Amino acid sequence: MTVEERASRVRLVAMDVDGTLTDSAMYFSPQGEAMKRFSTRDGMGVTLLHRAGIPCVIITSENSEIARRRAEKLKIEHVILHSHDKTRDLSNLIEKLGIAMEAVAYIGDDVNDAPVMKLVGLAACPSDAVATIKAVAHYVCNASGGNGAMRELAELVLTAHGKPVDLPERW
Repeated sequence: MTVEERASRVRLVAMDVDGTLTDSAMYFSPQGEAMKRFSTRDGMGVTLLHRAGIPCVIITSENSEIARRRAEKLKIEHVILHSHDKTRDLSNLIEKLGIAMEAVAYIGDDVNDAPVMKLVGLAACPSDAVATIKAVAHYVCNASGGNGAMRELAELVLTAHGKPVDLPERW
């Protein structure tokens, strides 16, 4: 099956945070995690998916208030923090939503993403993902983590669905 065929079946996009929505950097202050860097282009990709009726979910092994806040800003309803079994946690969510695993796109960058990526209908990764992940991905983005990889996946899915990747004249 081609990447485009896989993308045309997507009904939900799930994404890791660190190394996927961010550039993998974590900034710490004496009080703990202080900052992460996110791309507004990736954020617009999420917005475009939502406008096309394709929901998104964040799933991360970190228990990060920053990730939660980013999800709120992007109006991502389903956020799974502190996940140590992404396959189980994503399976539980999609069962509740009535979505098959084959209709899920997942984008991740590191070895803890591999098990779930092997099960979804469309597995993607940023260009700077580790080799293990590139080997299981159906699609390796041209963009790196935190620098447009999520937007690239969003445009792939939208194009496969025949949806515009640009906003209409009236926002």
